[in-house]
Amino acid sequence: MVNRPVTQYDRPPGQPRRNRGGRRAKKVFIILGILVLVLVGADFGLAAIAEHTVSQKAREQLKLSDDPSVTIHGFPFSTQAIGGDYSHISIQASGVKFENKLRDVAISAELRDVTAPLSDLINGNTNAIKIGTLEGQIKIKGSDIARIEPLTQIKDFRIESASEQMVKSGEEAKPDETTTTTPDKSTNQSSAGVKISGNLNFGGNHFELTCYAMIEIDGTKIHITPERVELGNDSVPNVVGKAVSKLLVGSLKTTIDTGTLPFQVKPTSVKVEDGGVTLNGEAKGVTFAGVKGTGETTGR
Repeated sequence: MVNRPVTQYDRPPGQPRRNRGGRRAKKVFIILGILVLVLVGADFGLAAIAEHTVSQKAREQLKLSDDPSVTIHGFPFSTQAIGGDYSHISIQASGVKFENKLRDVAISAELRDVTAPLSDLINGNTNAIKIGTLEGQIKIKGSDIARIEPLTQIKDFRIESASEQMVKSGEEAKPDETTTTTPDKSTNQSSAGVKISGNLNFGGNHFELTCYAMIEIDGTKIHITPERVELGNDSVPNVVGKAVSKLLVGSLKTTIDTGTLPFQVKPTSVKVEDGGVTLNGEAKGVTFAGVKGTGETTGR
C-alpha cells in the first residue's frame, strides 16, 4: 500500500474560510481599539487645551507669577464642550499675596454648573463663562497672621484650634454621657475659638504667652478678639495678675482685612486648624470676569 501526500483537496471543506474569518474579526477589533485610543487621546488633548486657557486667564486676572491648577472634571470632555455645559471645574492657586501683609495664601474654587461656549473657551474669551454655583476657600497660614500688628510682638508665633468654652472659661466642655455622637459645628460657623502661643517680651522679661481668643468673620474682615491671656515661665505657668492680663487682652486685639476676594466671594464660615485659618464662602450666578481680586504672588 502506497501512502500519498495530503493535498488541499483532502482538507475538510470550509476550514480555510473559518481561519480567514477569524483573522478578519481580529483586524476589526484591533482597528476599533486603535480608534478608541485615538478618540480618548483627542478628548484629553482638547480638555488640556481648555484647562490651559482657563489657567492663563486666571493667572492674568489674579496677578499670579505661575499658572494656577485647573481641572475640568467629567469624561468625556468633548460631550460637555459641544453642549457648552460643564458640571464641575476646579481652580487652585498657592502663594497668593493680598494687599496687606498676607503673602502666602492658598485659594481654591469649585465651579459647578458652568456654561461656556466651546469657541469662547478655546479662543480665551473667559468673560463669557457663567458659573451657577461657586464654592470658594482661602487658607491663611500662621506665618502670615504673625505679620499683622500687634501680633508681631509675639515671637515663635503658633496658632491652633480651641473650643469656645476653653476660650471663655479656661475649662474644656465635659462630654455628654447621654449623647453618643456630637455634631461638628466648627466647619460651618462664622466664629471659632483659637489658641495663640509664643514668646513675648514684657517688662524687660521674656515670657511664654498663651492667648485664648475668638476669631469672627465680618464681611471680608477677620476679627481676633482675645478673651484670656496667660504669661508664664519655666517654673510658674501664669505670673501676671488680672490687671496685667486685662491690659494684654486689649493690646493683642487685631483685625485682618483680606480685601476683595476672587469671584466676589464673601466668607461665611471660619475654621481654625493647627498652623492656620481657613475661610469658606459661596457665590451664585457669577461670571469668570469676577475672578479679579487684589492678590498677587510672592514670586517664589
